[in-house]
Amino acid sequence: MPARMDKVTLVAASSIVIALAVMGIKYAAYLATGSVALFSDALESIVNLVTSIAAFWAIQVSRKPADKDHQFGHHKAEYFAAVLEGVLIVVAALLIARQAWISYNLALAPENTMQGLLINVVATLINGVWALFLFRFGRRRRSPAFVAEAWHLTSDVMSSIGVVIGLLLVVVTGWTVLDPLVALIVAVNILWSGWKVIRESVSGLMDEAVSRSVETEIRTIISAEAEGALEVHDLRTRSAGRATFIEFHLVVPGSLSVSAAHAICDRIEAALVKAVDGAEVLIHVEPEAEAQHHGVIVL
Repeated sequence: MPARMDKVTLVAASSIVIALAVMGIKYAAYLATGSVALFSDALESIVNLVTSIAAFWAIQVSRKPADKDHQFGHHKAEYFAAVLEGVLIVVAALLIARQAWISYNLALAPENTMQGLLINVVATLINGVWALFLFRFGRRRRSPAFVAEAWHLTSDVMSSIGVVIGLLLVVVTGWTVLDPLVALIVAVNILWSGWKVIRESVSGLMDEAVSRSVETEIRTIISAEAEGALEVHDLRTRSAGRATFIEFHLVVPGSLSVSAAHAICDRIEAALVKAVDGAEVLIHVEPEAEAQHHGVIVL
């Protein structure tokens, strides 16, 4: 197996180990204090663990080559994991909001607050460092699952920071109502994060086109490399995980030989694959009688 694939697997497996460790640390902070805000933080860590496992599965599936039943590959498996992550984030937010309401009605006061906060800060630092790494790694590998996990961890870090600030205010002011209030704010933040992950993942499942900047780059490359052709029309793109599918019609002189037309296609495809990471190129060659002369790239 290539070294690159080994690294992807290692990072995905490391996310599971780190999620387990952080969950244990945050739960210890909750047990030490009985704080509903720290409970909300610990609950989100359980979601982190589940999403890490889902991401590990999806990444393994997405790396499988195309087969008889999946002739365009398995790239979209990561989007399904990302959608699952988003749904679980929303569920966690609702559970936290419920627990905050129960705590508010019972007027429970946290204990050993400073001890719990110190424990929680350790977990927050671990999550922050790992989220930063996953952002960079996921974007470099164009992995929706890693990026979604990074967004989730970022929301977890922001929530933890809010929890720390809120509990410090409880210590300073003695207002125990701040504990469930902070938990409720955490729930709203997590809910927004979950919606964002779901929205971006659904866009991928719906075959969303590449960004305007990438499309401009693709058009520029085609124009530069298509010497000998007359026109390109019906350029279409879609993203699927690490793959970017590019297809268009290439109009050539009717007198051009098949070999010469194929050479032009090979030149364009090689340039696109080099410039666009994960590019999968499909070119349909047509004689000049098929030229559109509107809304096209004229070469």
